[in-house]
Amino acid sequence: MTDLYPHPTTATATTDLYPTRGTVETLTPRQDPVVWGPGAGLESYERDGFLAEPGLLTDDEVALYKAELDRLVADPAVRADARSIVEPASQAVRSVFEVHKISQVFARLVRDERVVGRARQILGSDVYVHQSRINVKPGFGASGFYWHSDFETWHAEDGLPRMRTVSVSIALTENHDTNGGLMIMPGSHRTFLGCAGATPKDNYKKSLQMQDAGTPSDEALTRLADAHGIKLFTGRAGSATWFDCNCMHGSGDNITPYPRSNVFIVFNSVENAAQEPFAAPVRRPEFIGARDFTPVR
Repeated sequence: MTDLYPHPTTATATTDLYPTRGTVETLTPRQDPVVWGPGAGLESYERDGFLAEPGLLTDDEVALYKAELDRLVADPAVRADARSIVEPASQAVRSVFEVHKISQVFARLVRDERVVGRARQILGSDVYVHQSRINVKPGFGASGFYWHSDFETWHAEDGLPRMRTVSVSIALTENHDTNGGLMIMPGSHRTFLGCAGATPKDNYKKSLQMQDAGTPSDEALTRLADAHGIKLFTGRAGSATWFDCNCMHGSGDNITPYPRSNVFIVFNSVENAAQEPFAAPVRRPEFIGARDFTPVR
């Protein structure tokens, strides 16, 4: 595959530049670019590791995607599918994975040039979908996602060799400062936190409900937070947040009456295709970590 954009020379794909899940926790400098393609307009993304787009979707588009999310969550066949994750306490649907393959509506969103075009710009190449999902965080007790780096998990358990992956979270409900919104430590993407502890077999079955393996220590999180601070994202439905794969991020529980739902798409460079896991006994299922590297067109 030929890149659409020039980019720095990479090391061999088999080199493990980011060891993790060992006996001790480690903090090492990032060894990859943040922006691989033309950087015009991406200065804040380069610096902070994220970029907010307040009005990516129109109100009519939000209504379309929110209706599709509600339809999928209410569908008994979708709930019974292995790609659906439920809340441990309430048994309500928490996430539905591979949503761009389940739904033609969300498949069109993935192909939208406003979305995939930005991913190509950041990653400097054609891209494929490493993961997609809808997240549902209803009010009155929906649990959050603990602090983590996505890349640490995708490297350890899916075999992504380099930090050449970007996520976009598109809000389909209002993001208040109280209903469990996304938090990121700005600048944390420039340090890789290698976690301590081996990866259990089929770890994904537990980690998608509550993270355990690949969780940073309190001491490391305090160090990163002291160095970088914490940014909480709020905004209207239709707003989007692009963030680098190595950003330290998480979200709290939602104990308000106001739900928070979003669609989450992970784009990976076709030149960074998944290999065998670097720190796990087996691959995760393809609906979580794709093995189809076909570029989005």
